[in-house]
Amino acid sequence: MRILMATMGLDIGGAETHIVELTRELLRRGHEVTVASNGGAYVPEIEAAGARHVSVPMHKRNPFLMIKSLFLLRRLIREERPDVVHAHARIPAFLCGILKRTMDFPFVTTAHWVFSTGGALRVLTNWGERTIAVSEDIKKYLTDSYGVPEDRIFVTINGIDTEKFSPEVSGEDFRAEQGIPQGAPVAVNVSRLDESRADAAEALIKISQRLARRVPGVVIVIAGGGGRLQELRARAEEANIKIGRKCVILTGPRTDINRICAAGDVFVGVSRAALEAMACGKPAVLAGNEGCMGLFDEDKLEESIAGNFCCRGCPKMTDEALLDDVTTALTLPEEETARLRELSRRVVLEHYSVGRMAEDAMAAYAAAQPPERVVLSGYYGFDNAGDEAILGELVRAVNGMSPGAEITVLSKDPAWTEKHYGCGAAPRFSPFKVYRAIRRCDLMVSGGGSLFQDSTSTRSLVYYTSLLALAQRLGKRTYLYANGVGPVSRAANRRRVCQVAQRADAVTLRDPDSLEELRQMGVEREDMAVTADPVFTLPLPDPRRAKEILQSAGIDGPFAAVSVRPFDAPEGYFERLAQALDAVYESRGLKIVFLSMQPRRDEPVSWRVADMMKAPAAVLSGDYAPQELMGIIGRAQVVLSMRLHALIFAARMAVPALGFIYDPKVASYLALLHQPSAGGEGDMDPRAVSDAVGVILDNRAELALRLEDTTRRLSAAAAENDRILGELLGAGA
Repeated sequence: MRILMATMGLDIGGAETHIVELTRELLRRGHEVTVASNGGAYVPEIEAAGARHVSVPMHKRNPFLMIKSLFLLRRLIREERPDVVHAHARIPAFLCGILKRTMDFPFVTTAHWVFSTGGALRVLTNWGERTIAVSEDIKKYLTDSYGVPEDRIFVTINGIDTEKFSPEVSGEDFRAEQGIPQGAPVAVNVSRLDESRADAAEALIKISQRLARRVPGVVIVIAGGGGRLQELRARAEEANIKIGRKCVILTGPRTDINRICAAGDVFVGVSRAALEAMACGKPAVLAGNEGCMGLFDEDKLEESIAGNFCCRGCPKMTDEALLDDVTTALTLPEEETARLRELSRRVVLEHYSVGRMAEDAMAAYAAAQPPERVVLSGYYGFDNAGDEAILGELVRAVNGMSPGAEITVLSKDPAWTEKHYGCGAAPRFSPFKVYRAIRRCDLMVSGGGSLFQDSTSTRSLVYYTSLLALAQRLGKRTYLYANGVGPVSRAANRRRVCQVAQRADAVTLRDPDSLEELRQMGVEREDMAVTADPVFTLPLPDPRRAKEILQSAGIDGPFAAVSVRPFDAPEGYFERLAQALDAVYESRGLKIVFLSMQPRRDEPVSWRVADMMKAPAAVLSGDYAPQELMGIIGRAQVVLSMRLHALIFAARMAVPALGFIYDPKVASYLALLHQPSAGGEGDMDPRAVSDAVGVILDNRAELALRLEDTTRRLSAAAAENDRILGELLGAGA
């Protein structure tokens, strides 16, 4: 992802360190990060890690600077085209919120602290499409004070780099740099020295004389910059004069906070800085502007986590309480100090990893993305059970992998499709509506089924390839999903298929023959995958429904399920088929039951063959759902089918089948399923059909077991279609 972080500045402070650590971890995970801020001490560190820094003066509520920042941010967003804008602090969030209205980028904010909610400041507050709160109590503040819905808030932590902040880090160089005597007890405070953060630093200076009397040789180190730095430095100099030595040291803003924490024996402060010191194995006195919790121990863990170690809701800090707590921390017995050191480190390792912080941010980024818009193109809305089964699986897969995705099916019957699948649909023969759907989409999926063949007509092949070519010209992701390819005999048609397959983002094929056909066309790519028909992942049907249908049709006892379809058959073909079915009835006593995979087309042919038969036959009339037809097939002794998906339904239900080859795709799948053929359109022999059925029935149990094994293998292969679909959907996040 391309991520733009917008913040006030990058000087010393808890929020700033949070941004730095988050940036470093996101970079480590392979994302691109640009940080816009007024700059500061941490800029070299993030640039060394691989981030780009852009100077934008968002650090003051100065109208001139805010207008300037607005223009700089607009230009930056246009140039960078980030996948998400992540604002930290009120001014950056306000400015990004203004730009969001016209530039429409995914927008996330992080609430690091609680702020005043009154007057003009409330107008300046924007919490984005998703908000990250660094503690549970800040989440409650967001819902109570601003009405931010709970489901839009992600609670994270102040993740700490536990390798950078570690007991292995030495503070000796820092001690030597500051002239701190060997063995002198050291109390460290790290904070931004402004009105909202400097209370602990100020209190340490106030108590320094008394602390020096209680703890001989003690040194107080205060690190950080801000508006009160010079004032507090002057107070520290006064205290040092009275103490008679350099007791209080103000370092100003620094980035080597890990070395400073390592140099201390106890940390005094709150929030992220306290956690960094604890990661170094230092006991911590939790005290700050929000309140005072005192010396941290295990009994304070739950309350500390709930308030992000900020002491919100705790008693106000007093000089006397702080003096007692720091004195206690610096004079504990060695074994007690060792226990608190181990506890501090363990708390950070268990609850405050940088990895979790990055994962929380990524979850918020994903939730802020606009819903994926997916167009599904295929032979949909024609009441063909096989293709409708494919569509059902596609819709299920998209919804499962990208909840909230906007799906548009190009359908012959949009109203029927919308009703049955609960998604959008557009009339496939309306050029304007088809173009609009493709123009708006992120991903176009073409398939499955035999969309790329010209044995029936060139018109349908040109239709499907033209849609893909349009999507590709518009820069949309395209996926040839579990397609059957061929036969494609015309040279121009072969070029059309080759071009769209070569440019597609992914290609999966339902059989090896389709892969070979594409290679013969000149498609040169190594990532094409032979998977299986999506129907192999269709959930198994409820057997009770199939029983109800058969009973209502007056069908009982053993039967053979037959699926026929119209095609350009040679003279006498259907008469021979009727004779073959008569022979099956005569030799095995199986009633013949015709199923219509596409009722409008198949029922007339079924009645035609049934009328030619001497044996009793039934034609199941009605518009049955794919799973209902699969359930009916599951109750048959054997299936005789021209329709490919009737053969696949049979395999899914472990019912042996015999295929009538009217199209190469049937031969390909019979080979995959290890099922016998009744011959091609010119060599189908009635007696051979009857004999083949006899062999199947005599070995039915063994054949069913083989089918179960084959189906398991093909189901696993078909799952690859959805895995690749998930990758393509994820490409938009």
